[in-house]
Amino acid sequence: MKLNRLFFLKAILYGTLVYFIYLLALISIQYIPINYEIAFLNLKQEEIKLTYYKFAFFSHVYSSIIIITLGLTQFSTTIRNQFPFIHKINGKTYILLILLVASPSGLIMSYHANGGLISKVSFTILSILWFLFTLNAYKNIKKRNFEKHKNFMIRSYALTLSAISLRLFKYGIVSIFELPPMDTYKIVSILGWTINLGIAEMIIKKTTHNNGYN
Repeated sequence: MKLNRLFFLKAILYGTLVYFIYLLALISIQYIPINYEIAFLNLKQEEIKLTYYKFAFFSHVYSSIIIITLGLTQFSTTIRNQFPFIHKINGKTYILLILLVASPSGLIMSYHANGGLISKVSFTILSILWFLFTLNAYKNIKKRNFEKHKNFMIRSYALTLSAISLRLFKYGIVSIFELPPMDTYKIVSILGWTINLGIAEMIIKKTTHNNGYN
């Protein structure tokens, strides 16, 4: 009975994530082919004149949807045990895309973030932590320290999911409160990743306790 309940909860969790990833993909598709006057870029007409910003923006958008999809597969016990080659290929691609593309491009975009200094600092911290957690996940798997690798991957994917949580928090705040748009953006720029990271730490603490680690 307990196993059935656990399976049901996992199915709901994965199903919900797949749905939100699908919605995020719909947002990303708006930028294919490249369009400078749509959605978020309507607010960035000055920045889009900068070649490095254009490169960073589209690199970030196109890589992030791949990263968030690949990351979803990395926590599947079935894939890890029965199809380890898929786990390894997806994991290597996930890590390389973050370290070489998504995190550096996100750091560049942070400098031009809407909402002023608060948002800029928040997104800068997010980009740096995303890089560091992912790098540590890579270093620990090379050392065959599977427990630390898993924990850093949980932290990394929690920050990856900020692409979704930021939009959810924004929708929730706008639905309940009447705040100036930039004030809302400042709030979600912080909540979008700090809440995720807090949840990740709780998951790590619980799984470590269950596995008998001190």
